[in-house]
Amino acid sequence: MALNTSADAPIPVGEVSRLIGGWIDRLGAVWVEGQITQLSRRPGAGVVFMTLRDPSHDISVSVTCYRQVFDAVADVVSEGARVVVRAKPEWYERRGQLSLRAAEIKPVGVGELLARIEQLKKSLGAEGLFSPERKKALPFLPQLIGLVTGRASAAERDVLENARHRWPAVRFEVRNVPVQGIHAVPQVVQAVKDLDAHDEVDVIIVARGGGSVEDLLPFSDEQLVRAVASCRTPVVSAIGHEPDNPLLDHVADLRASTPTDAAKKVVPDVGEEYERVQWLRDRARRSMDGFLEREARGLAHALARPCMEHPHRMVEEREEQVAALVDRSRRTLGHLLDRAGSELTHTHARVVALSPAATLQRGYAVLQKADGSVVRAPEDVDAGDELKARVAEGDFTVRAVQTTAQAEETAGTAQADAKSEN
Repeated sequence: MALNTSADAPIPVGEVSRLIGGWIDRLGAVWVEGQITQLSRRPGAGVVFMTLRDPSHDISVSVTCYRQVFDAVADVVSEGARVVVRAKPEWYERRGQLSLRAAEIKPVGVGELLARIEQLKKSLGAEGLFSPERKKALPFLPQLIGLVTGRASAAERDVLENARHRWPAVRFEVRNVPVQGIHAVPQVVQAVKDLDAHDEVDVIIVARGGGSVEDLLPFSDEQLVRAVASCRTPVVSAIGHEPDNPLLDHVADLRASTPTDAAKKVVPDVGEEYERVQWLRDRARRSMDGFLEREARGLAHALARPCMEHPHRMVEEREEQVAALVDRSRRTLGHLLDRAGSELTHTHARVVALSPAATLQRGYAVLQKADGSVVRAPEDVDAGDELKARVAEGDFTVRAVQTTAQAEETAGTAQADAKSEN
């Protein structure tokens, strides 16, 4: 395909188309899966034309096959069916169009579809998209509800009527989209993203009525599952009936068994809430009445106590007790003082009786030397010493003539002299 071309040396369109066709002719046959969106079987024509589309992406390719190839599956294949086609790419040079020439067509069975959904479920679950920790709580009273559903469908009517019956002031932001077929997945995904970006939408409901497994396939599409998982707004899945369980139920923040059930779970019932409020008010009133009655009984019981009926009686009783205690204290203190006085008198009498003054009163005297020391023995005094004699009424000076020891010594000397003379 590498060509030397320029603005001055271009190649014709036919040459380009021929070269592309030559490259495509070298491609081998491939197995392709998709959904039949357009089917043309002209009477008497030997070729059947159809369009095969990728349900998850807005991509399609033309397919042609001989009539006998399609007749083999004509009873089970129609528009909207999923098929697996073994085909070889072909290039039409005149129109510059790529198509597939089908040599074999196989319908995708329900069992195979369910197996693929189960495999996708395990894969997405391993990523944590179905984890309970990712679930967001629904608001108690949403002000604006986003609704993704089919136009004029029973699901839309069920959600709107039941929600407004339960809470007349509720508002809806409705997005009508195809809920089955080739355009369902991209339009549902875009509607969910638009409502998630709406600042006033508090919760999103994706609703559809019942249907076959093939009809509900768009709600098990990986693209839709990932789009719902990335929403910041809580999403409620209300697809089909109770037995239906598309992958959207697992990734949504809340699963409702039916569209009617979704309305009941998203919007509170005004009558039930009024009854609940009334019940709570009655309960609060009963609780308050009971509390007041208990407090009133407690107050009456407290007021009936003697100390409350005659509050001065307690003071009077305490006054008598205080007076008795004061009188007892005075008596006790008087006894203590009398005893202490008696002991003091006795002690004073003993002290007076044993004091030097009392001794002097009995006629005794105290002799003191000039230095004030008391004479206790005759040896302490020499003859001629002046002593101070202290008596009871005063003192006077005396002189020591001879001490007892000196007199005894003189007497002894005289006796010795007398003996010697004899």
